[in-house]
Amino acid sequence: MAAQLAADMKSEAVATTPFDGQKPGTSGLRKKTREFMKEHYLENFVQSVFNALLEANVPVAGGTLAVGGDGRFHNKVACQTIIKMAVANGVKKIWVGKDGLLSTPAMSAVIRTRAGGFVPFGGFILSASHNPGGIDEDFGIKFNGENGGPAPEKVTDLVYKHTTQISEYKIAKGVPEIDLTTAAKFMVGEGDAAVEVEVIDSTEDHVNLLKQCFDFEMIKKLAARPDFSMVYDSMHGVQGPYARKVMCEELGLPESSCLNAVPKEDFGGAASPSHGHADPNLTHAVELVKIMGLNAKGEKIDVGGATVPCFGAAADGDADRNMILGRQFFVSPSDSLALLVSNAACIPQFKDGLKGVARSMPTSGALERVATANNIPFFETPTGWKFFGNLMDSGNEKYFPGKPVYTPFICGEESFGTGSDHVREKDGLWAVLAWMQILAVRNSDPALPFVSVEEIASEHWRVYGRNYYARYDYEGVDKAAAEKMMADMGKSIEDGMVGKEFGGFKIKVADIFQYEDPIDGSISKNQGVRWMFEDGSRVIFRLSGTGVAGATVRVYLEKYAGP
Repeated sequence: MAAQLAADMKSEAVATTPFDGQKPGTSGLRKKTREFMKEHYLENFVQSVFNALLEANVPVAGGTLAVGGDGRFHNKVACQTIIKMAVANGVKKIWVGKDGLLSTPAMSAVIRTRAGGFVPFGGFILSASHNPGGIDEDFGIKFNGENGGPAPEKVTDLVYKHTTQISEYKIAKGVPEIDLTTAAKFMVGEGDAAVEVEVIDSTEDHVNLLKQCFDFEMIKKLAARPDFSMVYDSMHGVQGPYARKVMCEELGLPESSCLNAVPKEDFGGAASPSHGHADPNLTHAVELVKIMGLNAKGEKIDVGGATVPCFGAAADGDADRNMILGRQFFVSPSDSLALLVSNAACIPQFKDGLKGVARSMPTSGALERVATANNIPFFETPTGWKFFGNLMDSGNEKYFPGKPVYTPFICGEESFGTGSDHVREKDGLWAVLAWMQILAVRNSDPALPFVSVEEIASEHWRVYGRNYYARYDYEGVDKAAAEKMMADMGKSIEDGMVGKEFGGFKIKVADIFQYEDPIDGSISKNQGVRWMFEDGSRVIFRLSGTGVAGATVRVYLEKYAGP
């Protein structure tokens, strides 16, 4: 039964003017929190999304909208603002995560599965991913469409157009603040103007979907082994409730298995070991890395007789990324992706085999070696999960009829993002459970010695060889200078680099990566400079758009060593 809330449902038009720089990237719009707190700033962007959806003939009026975020500072305020604006724009049903929380993969799961599936026309995710949270740090917002994936470029281009033209936004100021602390239904207003707002259990839909992917009972037996232990670091991001639900309630692991599992608005802040940077890597997941017996370079350290867990994992602020660790052993994201594919037969979701795999261009070549050896269709895409989404929706009668079907599907990026076709976002919890499923299968006989993460990786390298890999980030650099540098590198390619030798490495291919999407035919140019050498090694230079100030230049180095 829904609780009745009296409300003035009148839609008010508030005059406004455009803000510069509200162009959403592949991860939405990210700015400093104080920028989002400026009068009209968030409202302008949200209204521009509604306006773009209307122009694209999306049924906003009378429709259902999902709302949630990673819990960073300004998250709860933004949820209430979006609810009031959704009412004013004719939305009739709103699902919002309890406490304003929905991880990025959970948002996709909610859109795709709740109430029978594909009910909402989309959802707003309030997150700046792995960027620090707090009033002086970062905030972000993005819109996911009816398939649960990031809005396609044609929609984000429309959104940007509307941000440059906006003159007013709609808001129902008479809608009261919704109590987000408890899962409940509210009927706001009366009669034809009434709108249903449902505060949903943030974990329910995502966990139910993961149960369809994995054998929880088998993983539970792994968790019960006396020689198994693990630590999952949620880094005070949104993953905490999901980690406790799955690891403790479903799999029976002790609460001590869940580290930093209470979401905080500043992800722990500057005083925390991670300095409030909820980024699951060797540099920022300081506590977990030390517990697993490693240093920031992934090297073994003297643990002084302490017992090191068998398995470790970490999540970022919005829980779409993951880091995988064994006992005193780091698994790079590129290797993790390849290992999941080579061991996919262990995972119930892929009992009938894989029909496609993909990686972003900067990710190491380890995946394609597995794909080639096992005759699995392989794709190399630009960075951005939307490109994987097209491949996952290929052959779907609603989106891309007549195209080949590539699902079941696994994909990933070197930036600690891994996922499959169960949702249309990368999914950190899915990746962790995939590794636990593999460990459960490899250790199904409790009488035998435990097969470790390191042993599984070493076996893989003996079969496929190893792609040694490193990435260097140069952040906050002058954008114009960075763009000139990339242009100069492109000019050097035109002048001829093939055949040149550097330190014993001879260039076989030098180009600027361009991707023609095999599903929708779109062309993505200038996706990075590639130097590929005759022995399979690579050097890649790329500009990234996930920062909030200046430009980020990423340099990727890769050397292949055969089995």
